[in-house]
Amino acid sequence: MFFMSRGSYVTIALLILVVSIISAGCTALSGGDNQKSLVSAPDLATGRTSYDAGIAQGSYTPVPTHAPVVAGNHETAGTDDAIEQKLVYTAQVNVEVTDVPAAVDSIKTIAAGKNGYVASSAFNTLYNDHRTATVVLRVAAKDFESVLEGVKAIGTVTSSNTKGEDVTAEYVDLLAQKASYQNQLAQYNEIMKKSEKVEDIIKVQEQIDRVRTSLDRLEGRMRYLDNRIDLATITVSLSEKVPVGGEPGHSFIRTINEGISGLVGMIDFLIVAFFTLLPLIIIGLAVYGGYLWYQSRKATKGLKPPRPEAPEKK
Repeated sequence: MFFMSRGSYVTIALLILVVSIISAGCTALSGGDNQKSLVSAPDLATGRTSYDAGIAQGSYTPVPTHAPVVAGNHETAGTDDAIEQKLVYTAQVNVEVTDVPAAVDSIKTIAAGKNGYVASSAFNTLYNDHRTATVVLRVAAKDFESVLEGVKAIGTVTSSNTKGEDVTAEYVDLLAQKASYQNQLAQYNEIMKKSEKVEDIIKVQEQIDRVRTSLDRLEGRMRYLDNRIDLATITVSLSEKVPVGGEPGHSFIRTINEGISGLVGMIDFLIVAFFTLLPLIIIGLAVYGGYLWYQSRKATKGLKPPRPEAPEKK
């Protein structure tokens, strides 16, 4: 009969334990290969991950998105670099000049000298030949002050208002949203590659279209801000000075206009006076009508023939 020592039994037991552990690990790995795992992109509204059971089968692992960047830190999404301050410069200037068309030409020349342009212009002539104009300039932000000084020099400034709006916080927030949308779009594209059923592909494509629409809208807002940041806006209101004592010379048209204005003013006065005195007129007519009625009645009584006297008895 074969006898083994106690050390042999311990060795055999250890070998059996090692083989069992290796077998269990292989079984777990082979079972995991047969399962499908899809990631879920975060929802745009809530920022949390969402999963539609009809899109993927098996288990899924939520993928976290980039945390929103705090605007006060002035950092862009996914980077530690501080963002440059974003300012929008605007100005409103009222200037009195002797000749409005000539002043408009001077303003155009000033803007063109700084590679700017006239965004819009409007002329207006009042009834007394007093001309005015409004010109909107777009110039580079770095040339804002110099162009503004040049505009003020063409005449007498009656009022001026300059404003620098800080849009850094909004811009940083837009950058963070853009990074989040791009991350979501990349995740949905990965889900699309792993989708096999037609209905799954349709649902994922709907989410991709939704994210792309939001991303396009956000990028449009960023382009608008970039344009306002890069190009300052100067609105110039021009008006001609009126000579002391009125405009010189005689104007036949101005005389006719003044006569028409006087006639219209007289008609307005008569209408107001009529409706103001209308209650008194009504009362006066009523009293006068009553008086005429009384007089006619009195006259009628005076014309009535006298009664015949009774014959005397003999």
